[in-house]
Amino acid sequence: MQNDFPSDVLSITAHRPWPLPHEPWLMTQSWHDVLFAHWPVDIAELRELVPAELPLDLFEGRAYAGVVPFDMTNVAPRFVPALPLVSAFPELNVRTYVTIGDKPGVYFFSLDAESLLAVTTARALLGLPYFHAAMDVRRSDGWVHYNSSRAASSADAPAVEFTGRYRAVGEPHAPAAGTLEHFLTERYCLYTVSHSRVHRLEIHHPPWPLQAGEAVIERNTMAAASGITLPASAPLLHYARRQDMVAFSMKTVTRGARARAM
Repeated sequence: MQNDFPSDVLSITAHRPWPLPHEPWLMTQSWHDVLFAHWPVDIAELRELVPAELPLDLFEGRAYAGVVPFDMTNVAPRFVPALPLVSAFPELNVRTYVTIGDKPGVYFFSLDAESLLAVTTARALLGLPYFHAAMDVRRSDGWVHYNSSRAASSADAPAVEFTGRYRAVGEPHAPAAGTLEHFLTERYCLYTVSHSRVHRLEIHHPPWPLQAGEAVIERNTMAAASGITLPASAPLLHYARRQDMVAFSMKTVTRGARARAM
C-alpha cells in the first residue's frame, strides 16, 4: 500500500462545500480500513469539554461523538517520498463536530498513534492532542481486528483502550448531502484552540466511499478518557476501505475576519 498515492485527488472537487485553498498543499495521507463509530451525546456535557471559542455543530438538534480507528500509509510532506516504518502506522481518534462561519469541521479530543515520531511532530507543529499508544491491526476472514492501548496518565488512572473487530457490509456509496452520514464524515477542516486563539487546518479528499459497518467492540475507554459519556445504545457504524487526502497549512481564524497564516 506504500507509495501509491493517486495523482488525481486534487481534480475531484465537485463535492466540496467550499473551494480548495489557493495555497499549495503540504502533506499526503492515505487512510485504510476506517471505522466511524458514532454515538449521540449530551450537548451540555459536550459544551463543557469543547473550548468555548468553538460553536458545536448539531444535526437535527443532536450532538455526536465519534471513535475512529484506521491504518495510515503515505504519510509524508510534499516532495518527500513515503518511507517504510515512518510513513505507515495505525491511528485512532476521538472527535466531535464544530463550525465557524460556513466551514463545518472536526474537533479532536485525542489522536492515538503507534508512531512516536508522528505524535511528537504533530504535537510540536500543530498543537494537536496526539498520544503514543501500543497498537496492533490484523485482518482475518474479512474482519479488521484492532487493538490500541495508551498508558495510563497516573498510577490510579485506567489505561485508555480500544479492542474490537469490524468489517464492511453492503456496497460503497457516497453520502448524500443533508443526511446524518454526510454530516458525520464529509468534513474538510479541523479546528483547535491555543491561548484562546482558534486555528483551522483545511484538508481535501474525494467523497467518502462509505459502506455500512458491523463491529464487535470488546473494550472502549477512548471517549471516557476525554470526559465524554457514551450512551449504552449501539453506535452508528460506517466503514471506508480507503481514503486519500492532502492537508494544507494551519491558519489562525478571527471571527468576522479573514484567516491569516499561523
